[in-house]
Parts: sequence; structure tokens; C-alpha cells
Amino acid sequence: MKGDMYMSENKKIKIVETVLRDGQQSLIATRMKTEQMLPILKKMDQVGYHALEVWGGATFDSCIRYLNEDPWERLRTIRRNVPNTKLQMLLRGQNILGYKNYADDVVDLFVKRAVENGIDIIRTFDALNDLRNIEKAAEATKKYGAECQLTMSYTTSPIHTLDYFVNLGKELVNLGADSLCIKDMAGILLPQDAYELITALKSEVNVPIDLHTHATTGISQMTYQKAVEAGVDILDTAISPFGNGTSQPPTEATVLALENLGYDTGLEKDKMFEVADYFKGVRDTYRQSGILDPKIQDVEPKTLMYKVPGGMLSNLLSQLKAQHLEEKFEATLEEVPRVREDLGYPPLVTPLSQMVGIQAVMNVITGEPYKVVPTEIKEYVEGYYGRPPAPIKPEIAKKILPNATPITVRPADLLEPQLPQFKQEIGDLAKDEDDLLIYALFPQVGKEFLERQSIDFFDIPFDPIEMSIT
Repeated sequence: MKGDMYMSENKKIKIVETVLRDGQQSLIATRMKTEQMLPILKKMDQVGYHALEVWGGATFDSCIRYLNEDPWERLRTIRRNVPNTKLQMLLRGQNILGYKNYADDVVDLFVKRAVENGIDIIRTFDALNDLRNIEKAAEATKKYGAECQLTMSYTTSPIHTLDYFVNLGKELVNLGADSLCIKDMAGILLPQDAYELITALKSEVNVPIDLHTHATTGISQMTYQKAVEAGVDILDTAISPFGNGTSQPPTEATVLALENLGYDTGLEKDKMFEVADYFKGVRDTYRQSGILDPKIQDVEPKTLMYKVPGGMLSNLLSQLKAQHLEEKFEATLEEVPRVREDLGYPPLVTPLSQMVGIQAVMNVITGEPYKVVPTEIKEYVEGYYGRPPAPIKPEIAKKILPNATPITVRPADLLEPQLPQFKQEIGDLAKDEDDLLIYALFPQVGKEFLERQSIDFFDIPFDPIEMSIT
């Protein structure tokens, strides 16, 4: 019988749809506008998804930097039109949505307002899997009543063994996780490794497990099949117009394959295909504008060799092109694993992926490793991003910072409360806590955005011709 070789009973696999966040972030650099989402939201609410990932990651930054949109209003708009399906966001732990640590008072207020504006599930991760950078966000998530999904950033190295991740999973549950996410940001989790990891986690923890991967390497569907055989509860997918490539596996194909194997996803397939048809039109507008580069949806198996996420591949190439050094692309890819090893095998996820990538570029361009070192790498060596998975090579640390003594405390413990200072700096431009957080997270861009928003109706010249009374 269909599916019997994989399961003894009909198990439900829940689906998280990522098109409104990671799907579009991975393919069109988070340029999708709220007005493009609005016509399809009510239909998406009827499909039967476990959750819609709609916020967090780069969406907040992109709204104020490129789209002139209020990210909080985007969230409220989605909430009004999606009353039945859980809304999910991605939080970078103590980094919140930025690239550095914020004080605990900022983390607490941000989580509070995210929940009050409509978020149901907060997926929190730390780039180094340093639990000290997750604990305050987890605490706030529980306090304000959202589901606390804690995350392991998946990578491979001599340090990142099966036992490492199983122990990490247990520690995350002890920290308060209502569910666990395996975040495979580079698409390098191989099928059998997924099976073994999920099987081992299932034997040690009693919370749902969500697997998040990217289709970059071409193995994601096989990985998902082995994951469901091992008992995974939730899979992340992106509706096909914004699926594949550096995005997630396509929703429709995944759902049909699962049902063919005897699994129940609970999705309304007719409505699911209506959602796909709608987003084909949205995708085509970005193809025509050139924002969606067809190459970004290519398969890149080299990622399995270099462990470099797909988005990082394109960033490295663009940096080299800017220096007219495209011919050094292969050498840069080969340098990335060396830099990772030197720096204690950090997972290549924001912000560490950008930091390691820039250092690899610098090493190749100068021809002398660590002759030029970005400030962020120096701060990493000093411990301000957290504890590396393995010790940084002593000779590398000494070359980068000859006289530095790395901190050993939780980095955020060194930060005084920041909200009073932010309030004083932004003054009356921040009408409420949401505006204050816009400024706190992105001071320069946020202030410029709030200044634009301060131009209200009464600042617009009166034109009686445009006025009518009905």
C-alpha cells in the first residue's frame, strides 16, 4: 500500500509557507511590497497552512530602506486579512533584526510589540548557537504569550557532530522551546544526516520539530523525504513561483509528493494552486524589472563542498565584480572554508556569513591572509558576537588582535539599557513604541523614514479642485 514502507499510520505533516518572508527574501532581496501581498492574503488564510512566515529577517530593514513602508503596519495589515492562520517571524536573538547585539530592554520591547501587532510564533536563532544570545528573547516570547520556537543553525565541521546538535536541542528545550527548528540555511543537510538527526532528537525531546532548508544544492526534496520518515512534524516550503534556487522547496510539489507517500498535509490543494497562480504574476514583474535574476534559481551543488549559502555566493561574486576580479571567484570560494576553520567554524548565517565572506575576499585580494581585517571580525575575535563553536586558532587571533583579551561574559551583559537614550535621540519623531523601535534598530535609515512619515495631511498644499463633497 502507498506509504506503508515509510509509516505505520497516516501522520500529518504541517506546512509553513515562506513566500511572504524567506521565499521572497531569498529570490528578490525582500523587495515584495505589501500591496502585492494584499490581494491574496485571504485566500492564503484558507489553504490550511500551519503558519505563514511573514515578518522578521530582512523584511523590517527592506520596508524602511527600500519600500518606504512601515513594517509594523505591514504586520497589522497581514493580521487583519489572515485571522485564522498563525503568523510567524524570524528573530536573530540578541541581534533582533540587525547585525549587532542590543540591550535586553530593547529585545523585550521588540518582542512585546511583535506579539501585540499580530505575531503568533517567534523563531529565534543565534548565528553561533550561543544560548546566551537567545535566552532573553526566549524569555520575552514566553512572557508575552507567543509560541517560542528555538533554532539550531545547522552546519558541518569537526565540531558540529550529531551529538553536538542533539545536546543543543535538549538545551533549547530546557531554555523554554515550545518547538525546535533545524535551520539549514545553506541547503547542506544531506538526506541520511537529516534522518539520523531527527531520529535522535525525537528520542530525546518531546516538542514538535520543524525543518527549514533551501533548495540551493538540489537535494532538498530528498532531505525532506528522509525527514518525514524520521518523524519530522513541520516543513518549510515556498509556493513554486518563489520556490527553488536559493529559496525553499516548492509547496505544491512537496505537498503532492507527501500525499503520494501517504502523509496528510491538510492543505486545500485547489486554493493552494490559486495562490501559486497569483504569485506567478508577482514573480513576472520582478523578472521584467531585473530584480529577479534567473541565475538565483539555478542549482549550485558547489555549496555542498564549500558550505556557502546561495545568497552568499551571489554577494561574493558581486564584491569581486566591483573590484574587476571575477576571475578570483573560485579562489574565494576555496578560501571560505579556511577562514571558517581559522575562526572556530562559525555557521554561515547572518551576520557571520557576511563577515566570513568579506574576510575571504580580503584574503584573496591582498594575497596575504588577515592583512586587512574588517572591524566586525575584530569584534568577533574579542567575543562581542558570542562564543565561537570551537576556539579561534591562537596564531590567527594574535595576528588579528595582538593584545586582545576576549570577553567571557554574555555580550549583552556589557550593555546598559538603551531605550532611554534612543527616546532622547529621536524625540517627537517617534509617535509611539513602534516608531521608537524603528529608530533603535536602524538609526540612520529609521530616522530618515520617520522624517518622511511625519509629513501628514496638513502639510499637503490645499487644492480645492481636488476636493468634492458627497
